[in-house]
Amino acid sequence: MRVYLPATTPVLGQLVETSEFGPAPLMAFAVTPGLREWYVDDDVESLEYAAMLEAARASLRLLAADPAAAARRVVIAAELPDAVVTVRDDLDLGVVRVAYSVSLQQVVSVHVDDRDAEPAVRAATTLIDAADLGDSDASDAVDDTEGFELAWYANQEIAALLESLTAPGEPSPG
Repeated sequence: MRVYLPATTPVLGQLVETSEFGPAPLMAFAVTPGLREWYVDDDVESLEYAAMLEAARASLRLLAADPAAAARRVVIAAELPDAVVTVRDDLDLGVVRVAYSVSLQQVVSVHVDDRDAEPAVRAATTLIDAADLGDSDASDAVDDTEGFELAWYANQEIAALLESLTAPGEPSPG
């Protein structure tokens, strides 16, 4: 099953350093029965994109808790055995629980905001809680981040991506 794990740049650094994302259990997003029913779309690619956007929104919550992290949403896409994933649509659409840590070999790609998204992401991290509580102005600001596409990087590009985030230049998406 393809799952989308919300993350931050320090989490990516830990993944590269230890070859593992954890500890378990982990909250992630995937194409679940609830997500399929909500979007009423048979196109798997569109449903996976919706699950990734949910993970990107969850990444904002992680950024709000870690102001030292780069102001970029990060989503880790991993291919996991169905047996380690439990659907939790009762918590929210597309939510899954991953029973074990995710190894670097299970990561198929990472998705990260480009530098031009930083102001919108920074603003959204200060407003994510208010948006979750129904504040429409805060929701608009958080929704503004969805106007920025996440750049795609292959598993083997993660270390170079992290190095580029501390350098003046910008990485090229894979």
